[in-house]
Amino acid sequence: MSITLRQLEIFIAVAETAQVTKASKKLFVTQSAVSMALAELENQLGGSLFDRHGRSLVLNTRGRYLLPLGKDIIAQVANIETIMSERNDKLTGQINIAASSSVGNYILPYLIGAFKKAHPKVLINMLVYNTKMVEGMVEDGTVDLGFVEGDVEDSDKIFSRPWFKDELVVLAAPSDPIANNETFNIERDLPNSRWIMRERGSGTAAIFRAKLKDHLDDVNIVMEMGHPESVKRAVESGVGVACLSALTICREVENGWLKSMKIEGIDMRRQLKIISRKGIQVDEVTAEFLAFCDVMSASDEENVCLSSPWKLQSLLARHSTGKRR
Repeated sequence: MSITLRQLEIFIAVAETAQVTKASKKLFVTQSAVSMALAELENQLGGSLFDRHGRSLVLNTRGRYLLPLGKDIIAQVANIETIMSERNDKLTGQINIAASSSVGNYILPYLIGAFKKAHPKVLINMLVYNTKMVEGMVEDGTVDLGFVEGDVEDSDKIFSRPWFKDELVVLAAPSDPIANNETFNIERDLPNSRWIMRERGSGTAAIFRAKLKDHLDDVNIVMEMGHPESVKRAVESGVGVACLSALTICREVENGWLKSMKIEGIDMRRQLKIISRKGIQVDEVTAEFLAFCDVMSASDEENVCLSSPWKLQSLLARHSTGKRR
């Protein structure tokens, strides 16, 4: 019996969630179906892929070897399906986009890439600035769409629609003593922390200040930087801690270069938004791209790291399968 794509997809979901129950909810299948597929895969491969620790399933050596291979296979198959099903696509046109840093650098490139494979004749131009600058570019008509993580001011020229939710987390270097904690405690950790902040005008910085408005006097800012990558490198070097979108630090956390912590007692989730200018008729190309983006807001995967091409391709493939059903 050959290994199936469904078995690999279920294996990946269990590896990500560490539980059969959570994997079944993520894939919209029964727990028994997940357990059966996993057992069949392990039987075909001649051994277990997980070690059980309480209620959690943790990848063993064999599972860790299989995981990147399985991800690559799923992504490649999704690419083939997308390309082959849309070879005769006739959609043409151009979309001009501006996006704030976290969205523009970590989400939209993969989304635009997948859209281009489905609609190769569409030209998409994207610029990356902070939230306030993106808002201004949409308002003056420089771009057709804006993708932002910060609050948008009430305006008679801007239409704002919710996209999907993201979460801000505290990150620290593994060598930092604070990295020994599973969560960031305001009373315990804030007074002793040195903060590396995003620049003024950044949606991330604005939301951090709004969420911690009662504790700002205890925030010791030692550095401000204009890009998430600069912030991450400074944290890695041990300068201090920072607060960034969970979407921006997936690879660093997975590789053990940074430690990610949620802040106790404060809801750090934020609503990402798509903004456009009021009174402008949306053309067919833009409408199709917006529908493509809506896959993410309809996925119920707000806390899942989507800033990798294989995860996005897997999400799009599941959405496509659901539509065909």
